[in-house]
Amino acid sequence: MRRRPLAALFLLAALLCACAGPVADAGPPAEGVVRIASYDFAENQTLAEVYAEGLRRAGFEVAVQHGIGTREVVFPALEQGVVDVVVDYLGTASEFLQAGAGSTSHDPTVLRDGLAASLAPRGLTVLAAADAEDQNGFVVLTDLAVRHGMTTLSQLAALAPQMVFGGPPECTERRFCLPGLREVYGVEFAEVRSMPSRSATVEALVTGQIDVGMLETTDARLTDASLYLLRDDRSLQPRENVVPLVRTEVATEGGDRLRSALDGVSAQLTTIDLIGLNRSVAVDGRTPEEAAARWWDGR
Repeated sequence: MRRRPLAALFLLAALLCACAGPVADAGPPAEGVVRIASYDFAENQTLAEVYAEGLRRAGFEVAVQHGIGTREVVFPALEQGVVDVVVDYLGTASEFLQAGAGSTSHDPTVLRDGLAASLAPRGLTVLAAADAEDQNGFVVLTDLAVRHGMTTLSQLAALAPQMVFGGPPECTERRFCLPGLREVYGVEFAEVRSMPSRSATVEALVTGQIDVGMLETTDARLTDASLYLLRDDRSLQPRENVVPLVRTEVATEGGDRLRSALDGVSAQLTTIDLIGLNRSVAVDGRTPEEAAARWWDGR
């Protein structure tokens, strides 16, 4: 199997995405180790650990590399053999590859098959999608929502010109974030601020630095009565079922054992599980690895 060391990821990150998250220092893994990469936010890091443990239980050696960046970094890393597996989300991954592809259907099976067809020529295999789903959500303080009688994103449009928005750096480019809010809802904010993390977004909301923030719909902090998730009443967001992407070379070498291990995780994973995993990290203070171990202990 042709492999490139994880050290090559530094060069990829520098060339492809100067704003990418930090890359941990890691030497080249031993031959035969399955290398799982995560995006630079906590939920995806936890999912990487959950799927990694599934592989370990099937007898594979696994190395997990956290927070290597956005899709602009991760997809080339997959294609060039720097990493082997990433856990992604159906709609956003489809949209990243081809504008409009993430919104072609609200049937996860159709989206998964379309994503598989797009990635096959690039040497990547799409495995079974989980029932677990996590979409972009747009959040305000409950007091503000009550004061303005605002429950939906449609109602946000009239107030947005006086508001400050906070979200991840890539939000300005992603179809299902600011561009979609403009196109589908006519939402234009007075100011947009880049948030380094979801925790920073919540802190900025609570302290009044921003008025609207982007969080994932599975963020456990949304159970806090002070935060209000605005309803996506025009269905901007696509289906975002969790789905593993694997280098085809690795999928072929790993055979049914590798596929069954990853598909087995997907078969168990629910949206409620995602919320619990996120709570374990964001509220209870566990590391992604600890949260994943706790999830597996409950199987």
